[in-house]
Amino acid sequence: MTELTTERLLIRQWQDADYEPFAAMNADPAVMEHFPALLTRAASDEIVDRLRSAIDRRGFGFWAVEIVQTGRFIGFTGLSVPSPEAPFRPGVEIGWRLAKQAWGHGYATEAAQASLAYAFGSAGLDEVMSFTTTTNKPSQRVMERIGMTHNETDDFDDPRLPIGHPLRRHVLYRITRAQWQA
Repeated sequence: MTELTTERLLIRQWQDADYEPFAAMNADPAVMEHFPALLTRAASDEIVDRLRSAIDRRGFGFWAVEIVQTGRFIGFTGLSVPSPEAPFRPGVEIGWRLAKQAWGHGYATEAAQASLAYAFGSAGLDEVMSFTTTTNKPSQRVMERIGMTHNETDDFDDPRLPIGHPLRRHVLYRITRAQWQA
């Protein structure tokens, strides 16, 4: 199991104690503003189970993030293989979701930078992508801060959402190993 550390964060495999605070995040309308719906506790728990399994299988995934100084769980970050419906497959995405009280401290950027170092180091990837709704400007700013670039021709409609849904349109950002090393 891979653990990543930064000056302030521990990025690690999920623990049983993470289920409850993760479910609270997924039930928070502010955290889930750019997602189609709030999640029930059962749905949230299923996600953690899948994330744990993916990490065990691949050695990477969306890892849990905690603040080193306090040991407090604040969300997730990491790398994932997108669902088969993703129009930009094959590839690996980088993503994050943090509890509202963790916003505004640079944690998403710090955790994402550690995940990119792993992606272009130990994982040996040549490119990493990230995507979000067109309205999710905070996540887009993180993508830009970690060196990702956006090309409008890569933008897409999420096929899992119905035509006309306000969150259907997504932006896609990319970064290559060469861009990251520069």
